[in-house]
Amino acid sequence: MRNNIYKMSKGDKLLARFIHKTPLLFFPFLFYTLSFFTFSLPFRAERVMWYNVENVFDTTHDTLKNDFDFLPDGSYHWTPWRYWRKLDNISRVVAAVAEQDGWPMLVGMCEVENDSVLRDLCLRSPLRAAKYSYVHHEGPDLRGIDVALLYQPALFHFQGSESVRVPSTEQGLRPTRDILHVWGRQARTDSLLHVFVVHFPSRAGGNKASTQNRILATQTLCQELDKLKGQRILVMGDFNAEPKDSIFRPIQQRLVSLVPQSRKELKRAQGTYCYQGLWGYIDHMLVSPSMQPYSEFRVHVAKFPFLLTEKGTPWRTFRGPSYTGGYSDHLPLYVDVW
Repeated sequence: MRNNIYKMSKGDKLLARFIHKTPLLFFPFLFYTLSFFTFSLPFRAERVMWYNVENVFDTTHDTLKNDFDFLPDGSYHWTPWRYWRKLDNISRVVAAVAEQDGWPMLVGMCEVENDSVLRDLCLRSPLRAAKYSYVHHEGPDLRGIDVALLYQPALFHFQGSESVRVPSTEQGLRPTRDILHVWGRQARTDSLLHVFVVHFPSRAGGNKASTQNRILATQTLCQELDKLKGQRILVMGDFNAEPKDSIFRPIQQRLVSLVPQSRKELKRAQGTYCYQGLWGYIDHMLVSPSMQPYSEFRVHVAKFPFLLTEKGTPWRTFRGPSYTGGYSDHLPLYVDVW
């Protein structure tokens, strides 16, 4: 917990002496004056982070998933050494996003294989110093990658979670990741906060081929949002869609986007993902209208130099089949809320 002890300045001592000697008649005026200064003080904000960590698999085969590429004898030669270096890299990124006096209250992630990976990350990697708890539900993705939420128990009082299934297979489509819904109370304000963590179907195979699946994921999310009208809601994730993508229209009718809606400079890091030299925002953070007054106006992209190559693009763990030891093909987002 942060230290909130307040030390009186000379001005405060003079004010206290003045109050002691002030006639009762002047207290209404004095109360108004003090109220102005008191409510002008900034609230203590908490940081929230989103990160597509890119293919965090353990080194053991899951008999129900297609994870053969990420095994020691697989095409990526995913050895224990590479696995633990990947967890060390994630720890370094979260530590870099952290404020000087505290870790992010919430860290949303996608492309984590299972509970075993999250347990190693939170309890056995350098991130154990942060003492995170986590929420994860096993999903139907064929490769076995899921979404998850890390949270600081002292800052976010977890109350419950559910895994919301996107009915892809019922429509004859490839199964995709579940939507993770977590709710709890922010410790500093005792405000109930609903958090949704998403990883929408990819655009692999062509944008048109995946459009139907992504629309279905959008409809599923909107159905959940409609159940919580008027509540404080934070949605974060990899939507595999730009802000101007048509699938965002129903979402933006319900939520306020915190990412820029246009890009001014395409040759520099102006988003979270770079494809063929073109930067874009396919990772997003959005809040409900009731949450908007309690968050920053825009997200920050964590463009730390150690996350980028010499060409200024995200330093990936692999470049094709070649291991580079990098971090991810996405850059993280973060925003302060209160």
